[in-house]
Amino acid sequence: MSRFFVDSSGIADGQICLSGPEVNHIRQVLRMRPGDEITLCDGAGTDYQCRILAFSDAGMSAEILRREECEQELPVRITLYQGLPKKDKMELIVQKAVELGASRIVPVMMKRTIVKLDDAKKEAKKLERWNAIAKGAAEQSGRGIVPEVCPVMAYADAVKEAAAMEAAILPYECAEGMRRTAEAVKEAAGKKSLGVLIGPEGGFEEEEVILAEQAGIVPVTLGKRILRTETAGLCILSLVMAEAELYEEERKQSGSISG
Repeated sequence: MSRFFVDSSGIADGQICLSGPEVNHIRQVLRMRPGDEITLCDGAGTDYQCRILAFSDAGMSAEILRREECEQELPVRITLYQGLPKKDKMELIVQKAVELGASRIVPVMMKRTIVKLDDAKKEAKKLERWNAIAKGAAEQSGRGIVPEVCPVMAYADAVKEAAAMEAAILPYECAEGMRRTAEAVKEAAGKKSLGVLIGPEGGFEEEEVILAEQAGIVPVTLGKRILRTETAGLCILSLVMAEAELYEEERKQSGSISG
């Protein structure tokens, strides 16, 4: 069933009013008509199964048939701290990170970052573009929330923020031991919050890794191959996603059996 995000202000009296480009997509591309059912989400984890009532110049109205908690979210809220990459790589990273379950994405300035965002207007435009991509990816993948892409953050601030979470990991090409990686991922999947720090092109400076370790963040290996910055984050997110889905499945089965 088709799914779109709506502003919570448009939800009232058993109906939802939707406006904007999504309405044209629903009407012209999907060819949906009054009477068709559609899933609308408030972006905060609640799904509304609806029946389209009418289209107008102002938008679309739909009758709420039932309200459900979205079950597509991971049990762990993941923040991806991504070393700012060059060109359009950030767009790919945002899209795929959202599909893989990241709850928040933070571009980070690091010592080996090539891109320099010193123009406030250009940075704001990029941020708007990244958030639009995040919304589209969230709709496509059936997410219950729209992950936020935050303004660019300094590395020291990212380390401090990530270290305050229940778990934090840093994929690093000089780290060793896949067993340690497996253990760190399994532990992180059972937490409520996880910070993942990914270096830019060229990787981390050694002093950046030391700073993270001093803050309690665990460096882990992703194998013997050197991964590109746009690959490393997606690799670790995939591992955490799989482990978190398994954790949630086992938790629900355990609750069912004990009940």
